[in-house]
Formats: sequence, C-alpha cells, structure tokens
Amino acid sequence: MTQKILIVSGSPSLSSRLYGPVQYLQGRLAEEGFASELLHIVELPPADLVTANFAGTEIREALRKVEEADAVVFASPVYKASFSGVLKTFLDLIPQEGLRDKPVLPIFVGGTIAHLLSIDYSLKPVLNALAARNILGGVYSVDREIERRPEGGYILSGETQSRLERSLSELKLELARRESVPAELPGVRA
Repeated sequence: MTQKILIVSGSPSLSSRLYGPVQYLQGRLAEEGFASELLHIVELPPADLVTANFAGTEIREALRKVEEADAVVFASPVYKASFSGVLKTFLDLIPQEGLRDKPVLPIFVGGTIAHLLSIDYSLKPVLNALAARNILGGVYSVDREIERRPEGGYILSGETQSRLERSLSELKLELARRESVPAELPGVRA
C-alpha cells in the first residue's frame, strides 16, 4: 500500500519561494514511490478558518486529509520569527490529538539565518500540543538559497537540496519503521 504524505502550505502567497523546497520534496517523494498531496491553506474559506467553522465542507475535507495521512509536512514562510498566521489558523482546527502517531516534517523559509531556531521555538511546541511525538529535524532555508526561474519553477542551492535529502531519508526511515511495527499491541502505541 502506498503511503500518503500530506504537505500543508501555510504561505499566504501561491508564488512564495517556499514552493521551491515544497516542489522539490514533492518530486522526490514521487520518485521514491510515495503519494503526496499539497494542501494550500490560503485556498480554504477565510471566514471558516478565522471563525473555526468545523462544519465547513472544505475545512472538514482538509482535516480528513490530515487524519488519513501517514505523515504530514508543515511548510511555512517565517514572519516575525515564527510561522505564518495562515498556518496557525489551520493548526488551531486540528483536533487535540490529531497528529498522534504521525511523523511530522517542518519546512521553513525565512529572510535571514537569524530565525533558524523558529522551527524549534515556535512550531514544535504547537505540534506537541497536537500530540505529535515524532517531529523530524526539519529544514530551514534562507530566501537567497531559492532562486525563481524566469520560465517558472525554482533553483535550490546545493545546501538546501542536501538538507531536504537528509530530511527525506529521515522520513522514509520513520515510515518504514512504523510499517514494521504491529499496529495494535495491547496497551502500546506504534
């Protein structure tokens, strides 16, 4: 059975440099035989996000995708030394234990190396509150490491590609480990 990876983009812009690493990761996941889907939070109904309308059809569908994913990648630009408010509104809708038993991979893109620890200090505590216990190291890239191509797409620095490859290896190992552990042992969670 093909494992499903959900990539959740917290960018308020569909042309953000964030999509350089996201597209690279999607391509590599496909090469490795994983099914991936990209969820653009900014395309969800804004009123439903802001008012936490759990009854909204598109919100329910997005939360179903999180629930059914074998692993989740949370991608965000860095603003004010933290992840985007767009991502925060979506994280607020995920049920209290909605990330239990799922490997989670953060990918951040910021304007400066000064915010390198924003994954650790801003995102990881929120993910822990959602019962994520297997948060992978993550990838932080600086804008200048992601070049927009005039014809479309992006060129990533060798360093960014290397960090993405390490994170992909870590994710693959974790998913393989989870597959080899029996799903239902009495009193034990995989």
